Amino acid sequence: MSPHDEPPALLTEGLTKTYGDLVALQPLDLSVAAGDRVALIGHNGSGKSTLLRMVAGLLEPTDGYAEVHGWPAGSLEARATVSYLSDEPVLYDDLSVREHVEYVSRLFGGDGFDSYAERVADALGLLPRIDDLPVRFSRGLRQKTALVLGLARPFSLLVVDEPFVGLDAPGRVALLDLLDEAHDEGAAVVVATHDPEFVERVDRCAALRDGELVYEGTATLAEALKLVT
Repeated sequence: MSPHDEPPALLTEGLTKTYGDLVALQPLDLSVAAGDRVALIGHNGSGKSTLLRMVAGLLEPTDGYAEVHGWPAGSLEARATVSYLSDEPVLYDDLSVREHVEYVSRLFGGDGFDSYAERVADALGLLPRIDDLPVRFSRGLRQKTALVLGLARPFSLLVVDEPFVGLDAPGRVALLDLLDEAHDEGAAVVVATHDPEFVERVDRCAALRDGELVYEGTATLAEALKLVT
């Protein structure tokens, strides 16, 4: 199969989510090629998290479908290639940061807490706390722990929900560099964020308003935000 014949890293067609009369996501068509960087723009309640959770296979669509590298979202094959980082870190109370990384990485066929995981933890300032329990961490440190977990496991599609909120300045700079690195390694990167420094680096923006995709293309953050107000 030539590169042109390969399925997109992410494809949605008519992807819809409703809760009774409430439409959380209107039928959405979106294609993200391998290596693309996309910023997902929209205010709270616009459907960003709903979309990302369906891509990760954590939420069943009401209609339409999502595929990851040609596999149905939520299938074992899709889960093996997509790394999803939610805006609310979910961590085990009785595992240290190192043990979290060992477990999650090996679960998806990685090498556990290897030299790359150590480098990611160091970049985010977590290395001195690597054997501590995240349950005792601040919100910012818990978020950094979740970022290490998401970045240190194998993936070819990285889907991240509001990763910059709550990070200190060094953490933001480190995360921007790590997202650049994931992109440079060939992964597709989709991030829900209004962070201007990340938006400046992406291939395109997808803007959501009231569950509807109202814009997809190249735009500055200011331009994209005007489309969702």
